[in-house]
Amino acid sequence: MLSRTNLPRLRWRWLAPLALLLLPRGGALGSEEEGPAVPADPPARWWKGNLHTHSFWSDGNDFPEMIVDWYRQRGYHFLALSDHNVLSQGPRWMDRAEIDRRSGGRAFDRYVARFGRSWVETRTVDGTDQVRLRPLSEYRALVEQADRFLLIQGEEITDRFERKPIHMNASNLAELVPPQGGSSVVEVIENNLKAVQEQAERLGIPIVTHLNHPNFGYGVTAEELAEAVRERFFEVYNGHPGVNHQGDTRHAPIERMWDIANTLRIAGFQAAPLFGLGTDDSHNYFGTEGSSPGRGWIMVRSRHLTPERLIDAIQAGDFYASSGVTLREVRYDEAAGALELEVEPEEGASYRIDFIGTLNGAGTASEPVLDDEGTPIDATRRYSDEIGKVLASAEGTSARYELTGDELYVRAVVTSSLPPENPSFAGQKAQAWTQPVGWSKWVEAANPAAGVGGEGGR
Repeated sequence: MLSRTNLPRLRWRWLAPLALLLLPRGGALGSEEEGPAVPADPPARWWKGNLHTHSFWSDGNDFPEMIVDWYRQRGYHFLALSDHNVLSQGPRWMDRAEIDRRSGGRAFDRYVARFGRSWVETRTVDGTDQVRLRPLSEYRALVEQADRFLLIQGEEITDRFERKPIHMNASNLAELVPPQGGSSVVEVIENNLKAVQEQAERLGIPIVTHLNHPNFGYGVTAEELAEAVRERFFEVYNGHPGVNHQGDTRHAPIERMWDIANTLRIAGFQAAPLFGLGTDDSHNYFGTEGSSPGRGWIMVRSRHLTPERLIDAIQAGDFYASSGVTLREVRYDEAAGALELEVEPEEGASYRIDFIGTLNGAGTASEPVLDDEGTPIDATRRYSDEIGKVLASAEGTSARYELTGDELYVRAVVTSSLPPENPSFAGQKAQAWTQPVGWSKWVEAANPAAGVGGEGGR
């Protein structure tokens, strides 16, 4: 029987957990002096993030919490862990021997040192030591902060056509999307896009899907990028050293593919162009060997750091890609027909700003690429230098390009005299890529229903 003197103590034991649940994230009640975590009507600003990251949940070599912590501590505002054909959901245990093999024996002890024995969960099954991989629903509470850092659930939908790898990242998923397959490269892309769109519409959530590293395994040509008009996003820069960013003697580099695909889209299909992302595609987290983090990212302009607002901005093209150059400002005045940008300079660096585009009437005639026997190979065809040519250049940290009205599109690329902090190929210089502008009139003339998103309340 309970005594009267025990009742207050028991009542507190029951009420204390409830009180903790009612506290705001951060563990302490706010005060008027502290102010709200997110102010009312904040101004639009740039948010830094990476949408292509791998962990022990697929073929990465570190624990997801460690990876997330790396990005958070280095000034990123959002991150998607996008493991191959899996979401970090549900129970998952990994053999300690496999953890040590992948990480060279470095991951487990570092994990324990960072998060402690109270967090790291282990077990032994039939003599085999295992470590629990915690799902996103558990570890996100350790790192997310309002207006500072956000995690977005992602998946690399890892598909193929015949021997060609076709990988697509979907960001802000709620459910796994299995690879859909198809009877051609374009159909594989289209089928996976339709599966993601079905989930977005059924659940009422925005999801952005982009095509990964088209030159990986030389799986996707510029012509296929152009034909898959439902896809609006692709990786203009991927930091993995094995994705053939520069192409080779028979395969076009990624930037050249971007210009060819966008010219074909606008001039041939009267379709909107591709927007370009920068990503890490990180797998390796011990030093700079392999596909290490911090090589590629996007800067998204939005008022709020939420998945919905970030995706709104990405879909409107209000972002740029970077491998090391930071832009203070990017402005496109559609009424004036002017694209302006300003660089946030790095000490000791000089900058070249190139405005690149294709003029109406440039022509899209092409020739196949031949092998040593003179037989055409399955590669991006050869096009005139009038496609994706430099329309104007400037040295310095700011530049303005006034469109004449003849451009199918114009984009800017800023190249630093310095290499990025963690290069992915020899001779690399830090760069930033803005999105193509000036194209909407050509698309709307052929398809009046096609509209261009505005900033709205982002």
